[in-house]
Amino acid sequence: MKVAVTSQGRELDSPVDPRFGRAACFIVADTEGGEHAAHDNSQNLNALQGAGIQSARTVQDLGVDAVVTGNIGPKAFTALRAADIAVYVGAAGTVAEALEQLRAGKLARADGANVEGRWA
Repeated sequence: MKVAVTSQGRELDSPVDPRFGRAACFIVADTEGGEHAAHDNSQNLNALQGAGIQSARTVQDLGVDAVVTGNIGPKAFTALRAADIAVYVGAAGTVAEALEQLRAGKLARADGANVEGRWA
């Protein structure tokens, strides 16, 4: 499975960014093969509005099956659901730890947003 994890940095030992739309970057990892690559999200990090929807479009273009993040707003969640991308919330620690939490079934698959839109 190809997964995008919100990250504050470009490495697996970087902290998970608790924000989806305004995450510093996405680390896309193949949970089966182990490969990973960082993708900058600064264009959405600094957006005046629409960061969640634009970030959803970014991860869709990256071809991911799922997103792992701390929190997600309603517009981003709706956009990801429309693209048939699973969303897992509640991730914490490093990106590597979040991927392990996903593998171990410790992250909840979201059935909706867990925060209001435009939170910091």
